[in-house]
Order: sequence, then structure tokens, then C-alpha cells
Amino acid sequence: MNTKLRSKRVLIPTVAAVAVLGLGGTVWATTANADGTVEGAQRDRVAAAAVEAVGSGEAVDVETSDDAGEAYEVEVRLPDGGEVDVALDEDLAVVAQDADDDTTDDAGDDDTTDDADGTDADDRALEPAEREAAERAALDAVGSGTVADVEAGDDLGEAYEVEVRAEDGTEWDVELDADHQVIRKTARD
Repeated sequence: MNTKLRSKRVLIPTVAAVAVLGLGGTVWATTANADGTVEGAQRDRVAAAAVEAVGSGEAVDVETSDDAGEAYEVEVRLPDGGEVDVALDEDLAVVAQDADDDTTDDAGDDDTTDDADGTDADDRALEPAEREAAERAALDAVGSGTVADVEAGDDLGEAYEVEVRAEDGTEWDVELDADHQVIRKTARD
């Protein structure tokens, strides 16, 4: 076999590979579970973009989005305990940011006041130490996983509401009393 033919066999696949990669660009394979959660290197890349957009914090939930113009939805927990939802497009540019300010409940209605001082019980900001204790108790109740959200409870006898994604992908709502004892643990559909 002559050298010219051998070099063509090497050159053609190399050119094809460069064309597929977009002339030196990087191809990222999305590793998303059936529930939309993103994992692995792709999760790290998307999480880093969301945290950078917010300025600081930790990405606690990274999912694909089915909303028009959005590729990813990321929940970022700020150092002060607040949370920001960040929507990113395929190029990881920010499409939207929404700070969780607890001014509306899950139905979108204004919260009503429950406490004597005129605040709703679930509007109370958690101190870092109590947030960490609630996270540990909820993770112990589920076994292991990632805490997605911790809030002050708004039901009688319930001090904390914690959302946990177990390692197997199951999402749990864990309700704790003031002593961090489990009141209720419910798997979400």
C-alpha cells in the first residue's frame, strides 16, 4: 500500500470529526433522566452557568425545560438561604431569573398573615444553622440524596418543610417538627 493512500485514510476521518465538532467546538451530550434531571458533566456545566449568573450560591436542582426558548431550569440556593430560579437556553445564556421572595404561595395567591406580628409563618427566613439541621434530618429520613429546598413550615406543629431528591431520583417532601423529628415523609409522583 502506498503512503499517499494511507494518509488519505487518516485525513478523511479527521476532517469529518472536525466538521462534526464545529471546527474545534465542543459537543455536549445531555444526560437527562426520564424526570428531566440533568447529571454528570452536563449538570456541572449548567449549574456553573446558573451560579455565575446569580453571582454566588449552590445549584441544588438542575433540570431540562420544556418551555419555549429554555433548555434548562436551575434552582440556586444563595449563601443567605434565599433561592433563585434561573432559566437558561441551549447556549447557557440566561433567559429568566426569579428570586424566591415568598410573596405568593404555590397557587399564586397572596399569602395571608398567620402570626401575631402580621407575617406568614412560611415567610420566616431560616438561619443557616437551622437550615443545615433540617437538611440533615430530612436526608437521614430519606437515606441519602440532595436537598432541593428548605422552608419554614406553615402548618400547626410543622417547623420545617424539606424537599429531597433521593439518589434513585425519587422526590420526597419531608415535614419536621421544631426538634427535627419527622412528622411526615411523602414521595411525590
